[in-house]
Amino acid sequence: MESIAAFERAQRHTLDHWEIAARSERVPVDHIARSAHVLVAGAGPPLVMVNGIGVPGAMFAPLMAHLRTRHRLYVVDLPGYGLSDADRGFPSHFRTAHVAFLRQVLDGLGLARPQLLANSLGALIGFWLALEHPERLAAITAVGCPAITMGTSAPLPMRLLSVPGLGAVLARANPPSMCQVHALARMVGEHPLPPTIPELLVTAQRTPAYRTMFRSSLRELLRATGPNPRHALPAGELSRVAVPVRLILGDRDPMGDVTVGRAIARTAPGGTLHVVAGGHAPWLDSPAAVADAAGVDTGRARHESTTRWL
Repeated sequence: MESIAAFERAQRHTLDHWEIAARSERVPVDHIARSAHVLVAGAGPPLVMVNGIGVPGAMFAPLMAHLRTRHRLYVVDLPGYGLSDADRGFPSHFRTAHVAFLRQVLDGLGLARPQLLANSLGALIGFWLALEHPERLAAITAVGCPAITMGTSAPLPMRLLSVPGLGAVLARANPPSMCQVHALARMVGEHPLPPTIPELLVTAQRTPAYRTMFRSSLRELLRATGPNPRHALPAGELSRVAVPVRLILGDRDPMGDVTVGRAIARTAPGGTLHVVAGGHAPWLDSPAAVADAAGVDTGRARHESTTRWL
């Protein structure tokens, strides 16, 4: 299929641009049609990386370039994004299925208790996994504000996409294009995007499962007025996450500001907050600072001029 081939070319271009030697692995997973796609690169202790909603794992490429000499990286495409398949019924049991998905990916990779680095929805899934299977993760690093955690939400245009009927009209009016991707980047505080990332995102949005999975996931996560209470993670649940949590927050993240970040770090067990320049995907602005913060043991902070330790 040409849309898949176009995305594969864009992914290879992105990895080549950031000088990342990675191989693709397919991991059988019961909760999606056939398999999960994982990029494997680097050497060292295992670090699993999980993307946020609507973007492929290869969007981590600028950060992977800084982490590959420190970790064996396992970069996971969530169902429906990148090269991972998606069952149309998957969102109907959203939390349970995402926990099972990530647990089975870890099993398929032979990873008993790795560290997790995740963005947005990926961080939320990590919290869910740690609540239900605390023995499966050693620590969670959330890069960017975690999705719908302790009252956090999303900008209004994204919330409107979650409204049945209206969301479909808005999606048809804004098909995948460079203009649409740049508008999205502005909305999440990440414009201009670094080289190769716009092409990667446009081609990812044109893959067969993307539109259905993106819109159905938004309906599970959001309402026009804020987070969907069915899946939102309140402070009480976050306080029971039984692994250390490190939050690396962009100083212009529209999903949650530094005040929110402080509250999350105070609530999460062993929580720490590191603020860097950037928006909701701060490794696009400050990959070295994010890599440095991600490499610091929880509770031990090494001051850098580009990073504020709070």
